Amino acid sequence: MKDEAQKSGLGTGFDIPDPQEIPSLKGSVSDAEWQARVELAATYRLCAMHGWTDLVFTHISARLPDEDGEERFLINPYGVMFDEMTASCLVKIDCEGTICQETPYFINPAGFTIHSAIHMAREDAGCVIHVHTPYGVAVSVQKDGLRRYTQFSMIVNNDLAYHDYEGIALDLDERDRIVNDMGDKNLLMLRNHGTLTVGPNCAIAFLRMYFLENACKTQIFAQSVGSEDKLIEEPEAMADTVEGQAAAAFTPGVGDNLVWPGLMRKLKRTNPGHDH
Repeated sequence: MKDEAQKSGLGTGFDIPDPQEIPSLKGSVSDAEWQARVELAATYRLCAMHGWTDLVFTHISARLPDEDGEERFLINPYGVMFDEMTASCLVKIDCEGTICQETPYFINPAGFTIHSAIHMAREDAGCVIHVHTPYGVAVSVQKDGLRRYTQFSMIVNNDLAYHDYEGIALDLDERDRIVNDMGDKNLLMLRNHGTLTVGPNCAIAFLRMYFLENACKTQIFAQSVGSEDKLIEEPEAMADTVEGQAAAAFTPGVGDNLVWPGLMRKLKRTNPGHDH
C-alpha cells in the first residue's frame, strides 16, 4: 500500500518524519551523490530564503552521475518544507518516476513530469528549478510575456522560451511539448503557471532564477503605474548587448563562484542543517 502511494505521489496517512531525525546518508552513497544532495538541499533553502516557495508544490531537481548506465535524479519529497530540506531526505528517482532508494517519503508526480522531461532531453541540465511565485505567475499570464523594461529582464530576455498551459502536469505526453518549446533556451515561462530555469549545476540555475524572478517582480511594480505608455521598453538590440555583457555570469567556473560561496556562508549562519 505504501509502495503504491509512493509510486503515485498521492500517498496519505503515513508518518512523515522530521528530516533532521532520519539517518544521514553520508557514507552510504557515493561522494558524488552526497555532494549533489548537499547542493540541492541548499538550493531548496535558498529558494525559501528568497520567498520562492509554494508550500511543497514546486520542485528543484538535480541529475546524479550515471549508475550502471542509467540516469537518476534527486527531487523533493512531500511533507518537507523548503526551509527544512536536507541532503538525506531528498528522493532519488529514475526517468520512469520509480523511487530508487529506501525512504519514508513520497513525491509529487507533476514534479516528475516536468523535471524528467528536461533532464532526459538536455545533457546540460544538471539542475532544474521550477517555482510558482506571485510575480512570475503574474507575468506568465500576460500575452506579451516578459518585457524589456529592466536590466534584470534584458539579462534573461534572449534565453527565455514559453510553454502554453495544459493543466497540472500529470500527462507524460506533455514532456515532448515542454522540451520542444524550450529548445536550447535555459529559462522557461510556463504560461499561467510559473517560471523554470536550467543550469549545469545548482549555482548557475539559481542565479538564472534570481534574474528571472527579479525581472518579473520589477515588471509588475513598473506596470502598477497603470499606463504602459509611461514605461520605457528597450529595443531588442539592447537586450542583445546586455546578453553579451552578462554571459560570463552563467559560465561554469565563473557563475558558480560569483555569489554561491557567499550564499553558502549565509545559510550556515542563518539556517544550518541542510547537509544532514
